[in-house]
Amino acid sequence: MTRTPSGYLALSGLLLFGLLALLPAGTGPTSTDPVAHSAILADGGAALPSAPGELSATAEELASARPLGNRWPELRGDARAGLLQTEIQRMVGGSGEWAVLAVSLESGERLVDLNASNSMAPASNQKLLTSAAALEWLGPDFRFPTYLLVRGPVRDGVLDGDLILFGTGDPTLGLRNPGAPTGAYAHFIEALRAEGIHEIRGDIIGDGSFFSGDPRRPSWNPDDLNDWFAAPVSALSFNENVVTLRVRPGERAGAPPRILTQPAGADLPIINDGMTVASRPSPTLLLVRDDPDEPIEIRGQIHTGGGDVWRSLTVSDPPAFAASILRGTLEGQGIQVGGIARSVLEHEGLGSAAPARNGSSPARTLAVHRSPPLPDLLDTLNKRSHNLYGELLLFTLGRLEGGDGTFEGGARALTRYLTEVVGVAEEEVHVVDGSGLSRENRSTPEALVATMERMERTPHGELFWASLPEAGNARELNRMHRSAAAGNLRAKTGTIHRTSALSGVVRTVTGEPVLFSIIVNNVPSPWSAKRIEDRIGIALSDFDRPLPAPAPALTPAGVR
Repeated sequence: MTRTPSGYLALSGLLLFGLLALLPAGTGPTSTDPVAHSAILADGGAALPSAPGELSATAEELASARPLGNRWPELRGDARAGLLQTEIQRMVGGSGEWAVLAVSLESGERLVDLNASNSMAPASNQKLLTSAAALEWLGPDFRFPTYLLVRGPVRDGVLDGDLILFGTGDPTLGLRNPGAPTGAYAHFIEALRAEGIHEIRGDIIGDGSFFSGDPRRPSWNPDDLNDWFAAPVSALSFNENVVTLRVRPGERAGAPPRILTQPAGADLPIINDGMTVASRPSPTLLLVRDDPDEPIEIRGQIHTGGGDVWRSLTVSDPPAFAASILRGTLEGQGIQVGGIARSVLEHEGLGSAAPARNGSSPARTLAVHRSPPLPDLLDTLNKRSHNLYGELLLFTLGRLEGGDGTFEGGARALTRYLTEVVGVAEEEVHVVDGSGLSRENRSTPEALVATMERMERTPHGELFWASLPEAGNARELNRMHRSAAAGNLRAKTGTIHRTSALSGVVRTVTGEPVLFSIIVNNVPSPWSAKRIEDRIGIALSDFDRPLPAPAPALTPAGVR
């Protein structure tokens, strides 16, 4: 497939160093999950919740086990592979629908193949597909630009018009304290001062029109939509589209509670029906929002001497949220603002990465801030399993590859990458989002392994593997300690309701690199499934046989 430059794409000429330089490698946790919100958020680094005798017992048990090959030293390599298949088939013999594929990167030989062509919900293993497409089609030098525009004349330091914040998908914008601006907002303050602007008579407008369509997938669990891992997608995203509310008692009994936000100064739709009381609160204070696009309601009572109530929520209008923080930052830095903070109206959207005219009044670019490069974003995407990063990359692929920055446009672009570039059969994948949060995504272990093999054959292989969490690393994949997989295996985890997954790369005892993908659906406990995933990962790292003859490339998924 011939690629043509598009938008602000950038490709790099990085050399391929190969897996010898990549490993020891590791694995990493995956997407957050509707099963147990706060617990599953730990999927990307904190220790997994484990019942007695689950993950920790497994690590002890298998750390002392002899490598599979060494148990039968008289057997040929192919016979040892057969015993490996039997061993792993025994491990997954319980409940749930399992699909496992392990392939030698040296020879293309399938060491383990259990239902590898079954199409499964991959959970956050979907992020592997998004990462691969982003590296190839956006390039490792890609950075998201965010523009600061002025609309109207500037006379004697006064902007007689609006200040516009135009986003193209940067997931990293944010600051905790507008009184001490950092990053993009610090850069924008400097640009305003360099222009001599000390007063803005118009509005502060947040423009997210570079993307369009539904900011959430209908198939996302509605119970999750207030939680950070299901934040809405917007081309102008600030603080990962999450705000923390701090509700304090009022100054006296009978007064409404006081509401503070982090980041400070956020202008949010809030209905404050709470009351401060000197007696025991009845009912106690609650923060309620059934629909993420509705106002936040504060109900009930809080004691005059009681503690603060905290809650983090997704924001309903990300561009307006970003604009409100910018307005507060400007005023905190001595720049007067006469208008309000708001999101762009439909008729005034600029809709281009190169902002130009808006109606009869030109919008002039005053400053541009660029995100960290793509490898830094992939590090967050895969090690923190950050869903918003995955969706913003998906929307970007859709916008720059097909002119459609929506879930649907991104899904078409990612599907085209997988089928036309990787060689995956169309029936093997069904793309719904870029993060894996939707249970309607589908992928086979064959498609995931083929995508990883494709990455290893490109100049981007080292960057791809480096973004995946490492087993035995407490900050990345806090599993498989004291085993041959620790410091060796790198993989992406995945967790949604009744679903778990682990896909990546590991080296055997003889240094043979093995690509693997493990997916289980309809399992009663994802945490019990992770115990089995760990046992499989350790079994692969313990596998011992003579190195096979190399093959030029693995067979694409779905083609034998």
